[in-house]
Amino acid sequence: MDLLIKYLGLCFFINNPAELFPPKSFMWKNVIYYLISGMIVEGLISDPADGTLEVVLRTVMAFSTVGVILLLEKKWHFYNQLYTAIFVCENFIMTLATATEGAYHWMVMEHVETAEEISIGAGILLVVWYIAIIGYIFRQLLHYKMSASVCLAIGYFVMTYGVPILFMDI
Repeated sequence: MDLLIKYLGLCFFINNPAELFPPKSFMWKNVIYYLISGMIVEGLISDPADGTLEVVLRTVMAFSTVGVILLLEKKWHFYNQLYTAIFVCENFIMTLATATEGAYHWMVMEHVETAEEISIGAGILLVVWYIAIIGYIFRQLLHYKMSASVCLAIGYFVMTYGVPILFMDI
């Protein structure tokens, strides 16, 4: 539990992922949580089979993107630390996104006129926060400047979310 709290500190720009050494069981539990929560969310949004495929594609793209970045930087030894940091924070944001979807559903059922605007605003906030977290992780682990870290985080976001969506549209 202590390790999870330290990793969650990354979501609030506390701690350094280079100083966190996750055991293999912790790493794989995060991947499993990511897969299950992603499948639930995507299954609620679209067809469960399509949602499952999209989440699997996102997972493959996440592992691949992290691998390519670290291979190019010649810092492969950070692979477990980087992907674990990203997955823990992504799981946190995904949990908040699920709560946002629940709140949106409740607001629609209660006929709140601004339900859509509130939900879209919360979604935008979560995406910006997610990109900031990933940028922070890259900055701490790879020692990039802030601008390069944010650009890399946006690229990571496009690769892990955009590419699977494009694939699903084919």
